Amino acid sequence: MVLDHVNKHFGELHVLNDINLTVDRGEVVIVIGPSGSGKSTLCRSINRLETIDDGTITIDGETLPEEGRPLARLRADVGMVFQSFNLFAHKTILENVTLGPIKVRGMPKAKAREEAMALLERVGVANQAQKYPAQLSGGQQQRVAIARSLAMHPKVMLFDEPTSALDPEMINEVLDVMADLAKEGMTMIVVTHEMGFARKAANRVVFMADGKVVEQATPEEFFTNPQSDRAKDFLSKILTH
Repeated sequence: MVLDHVNKHFGELHVLNDINLTVDRGEVVIVIGPSGSGKSTLCRSINRLETIDDGTITIDGETLPEEGRPLARLRADVGMVFQSFNLFAHKTILENVTLGPIKVRGMPKAKAREEAMALLERVGVANQAQKYPAQLSGGQQQRVAIARSLAMHPKVMLFDEPTSALDPEMINEVLDVMADLAKEGMTMIVVTHEMGFARKAANRVVFMADGKVVEQATPEEFFTNPQSDRAKDFLSKILTH
């Protein structure tokens, strides 16, 4: 996946400032940086939830379509997990996971159910399949949201601060599922404040500030020897607590 000279403004605010970023297949890229640095907008632009002003975003060499059916297809290729779980409250956990494959991918119901149960097993909530989202903890709901994205067989998974709405004791159960995905070779872009996870799971850390990619490096290099003053300042604030 390639972002080439991507720009985005909200009014006067230049939220994405000439972003160039390449993510290889099977790579886990963790995006960190202070609030308001453009991290979430970056994620949402890749999924076309936000339009960009100029530049291009390509996935497997195909430019992101603007709208219509091609966009729906692209969204199926790009899984997205948000801070809030966005599950359908009136549908069971199993129905939440089978809906996309049946409606968008045209998968037969029986096959969709079988795959969904395997995915719920994989994220550790198969025993909750017949319950409704409100009956699950936040950590369980977020794991269902991951399973729901995986059910579409995405090429890339985007995670936009997937643990920031969770109670502390639930954070690790979600990060563990994500770490397993990373080990299995899923291409992932993760916006997070969880530095331990970044160190453990990332192939590369991308540090953003003021709408720009300020630096990128392996976790080892970034955390032990940041190059920019902006990154040094950021790390000194978060790593001392």
